[in-house]
Amino acid sequence: MLKALSPLDGRYASTTAALSNYFSEYALIKYRVFIEIEYFKALMALPLPQLTLLHAGSTSILDSIYREFDIHSAEKIKSTEKITNHDVKAVEYYIKEQLDINGLGQYKEFVHFGLTSQDINNTAFPLMIRHGLDEIVIPALKKVLTDIKQKAEEYQGVPMLARTHGQPASPTTLGKEMEVFCERLSDEIDILTSIQIKCKFGGATGNFNAHKVCYPEINWIDFGNQFAQSLGLKRSLHTTQIAHYDDHAAIFHSFSRINTILIDFCRDIWTYISMDYFKQKTKAGEVGSSAMPHKVNPIDFENAEGNLGLANAIFSYLAEKLPVSRLQRDLTDSTVLRNVGVPFGHSLIAYQSIQKGISKLLLNESALHQDLENNWAVVAEAIQNILRREMYHEPYEALKDLTRGKSSISKTDIKDFITGLNVSDAIKKELMAITPHNYVGYY
Repeated sequence: MLKALSPLDGRYASTTAALSNYFSEYALIKYRVFIEIEYFKALMALPLPQLTLLHAGSTSILDSIYREFDIHSAEKIKSTEKITNHDVKAVEYYIKEQLDINGLGQYKEFVHFGLTSQDINNTAFPLMIRHGLDEIVIPALKKVLTDIKQKAEEYQGVPMLARTHGQPASPTTLGKEMEVFCERLSDEIDILTSIQIKCKFGGATGNFNAHKVCYPEINWIDFGNQFAQSLGLKRSLHTTQIAHYDDHAAIFHSFSRINTILIDFCRDIWTYISMDYFKQKTKAGEVGSSAMPHKVNPIDFENAEGNLGLANAIFSYLAEKLPVSRLQRDLTDSTVLRNVGVPFGHSLIAYQSIQKGISKLLLNESALHQDLENNWAVVAEAIQNILRREMYHEPYEALKDLTRGKSSISKTDIKDFITGLNVSDAIKKELMAITPHNYVGYY
């Protein structure tokens, strides 16, 4: 780990370990084997005439090739790849060898029958992404949403000075500000989970040429559609030799928006910590600064922001590059697609950092209270709108003269202004009841 080139496999290996089951080289090889085996079984189920004599135990033998697949199996395939210089062909040879070992060698030429390597790759990768998201990434993201939601409920009704353009503005509540991020994340997660992940499965250039010429009586389009559906995917009907990756781009863009929302969240919480709205729980033995013993830095939110930004840079490149291919295919997608797990890895690190950071937050309600008390000018909006309601002459201008550009407007200044207004005592009483602590609207 100390010699790992990437922090995903080094410093953060314990955080990203679960993703290796879906995005590592080993995972890719195993998924390829799975697709090849499932395809062979689907040809048996047609049945192809040449496969009708397969005995009843053939399916379990085929399944065992995948179920018993381990790191040693993958290493064997990698050794073959050194000779073939072709990763998918090495998988094909491995499966054929396993059929020989299990007495099914006479049928081995139907392994990878009529296919091109991208039929395997562009089915394996969508399945890897689907499983990796469903099992690891999306649950971690939803946990972040749950944690923010819990804070929104905990801080419900806690008044807080709002700041627009960095300047004191009409008060809000801390709970409502948390709800803003809950709503944004919920909407984007709904979009993300609605994206249909597709696969490419149609032969050398997407037309089932070899399949049709060998077995013209079989409807291979229906076969391909049903095969993809059996894997939990949808087959793209019209493709070149490779997938068009538009669905992948939609997923990457969706995560980019989600991560951008979380960057926004991290920066807000970081700022609230700097304003002393939050203290942070300390842990025995931890050090905040190598020079300043008093410091408790918001490192979890900073770590998250950095990893979210790095993830988005890669998501952006993947989304821009993968849908572009010269004519029926070039090979640039192959090396790029191998990096698909990297932005998910950085995202996962960020999600866990955010969770950790949220768990450390301690509300310093006195700081919020004092900030409001120091900014009585923010009730000017309320006063001038009530005066508008009462058709008072130029109320905005009157409040502007009182408050704009002044270094400090105190409670006394506001009360004296109200006392001097030419309005009824009932209106003055209504205005006197307004404070920065209760002028928070519905939330």
